Amino acid sequence: MNKQNVDQMMNRLRLRHGIALRLIEALPEDKLQTNPIPNMRTPAELIVHLYAMVFREMIEGVQRGEIRNIDEAAIVKNIRTKADLLTFARTSFEAASKAAASLTDAQLSANVKTAWGSTPPGAAMIEAVNDEFYHHRGQLYAYARALGATPPDMWDFQNNAAEFQPATARA
Repeated sequence: MNKQNVDQMMNRLRLRHGIALRLIEALPEDKLQTNPIPNMRTPAELIVHLYAMVFREMIEGVQRGEIRNIDEAAIVKNIRTKADLLTFARTSFEAASKAAASLTDAQLSANVKTAWGSTPPGAAMIEAVNDEFYHHRGQLYAYARALGATPPDMWDFQNNAAEFQPATARA
């Protein structure tokens, strides 16, 4: 994976992030701190994990050469409303996108120290961002359905906000 691949991946994730925001909007506000599926995270915990760790920390970690543990529980405590959760997701994705845009081929080739003791190349961590996003977005779709919400079609990019639509639709 090189810088061009990262840019292409982030463009695809931008489209899917737009749908993920709509998916978050579909969640019942009074169920964000509940466990719709036993022994799994709450919707708020899952979204904080996805946006704080998977997007922001992993991409910024490749940029700095070290991925740290984050106190996700402390972040979740500050999430009181769906609006808080949406703001957090947007802000985190913007920060991750900015970090991804500034990555270099050298950073992608360099080993990254992780909080869990491994030192994979930056490119492998960026590929993991992509994989983890799809995995956790799927969980969020299951949560929405378990909570009685109707999630957006996972390929309906045309109904995303303008900044999250395909480039041809924005042109």
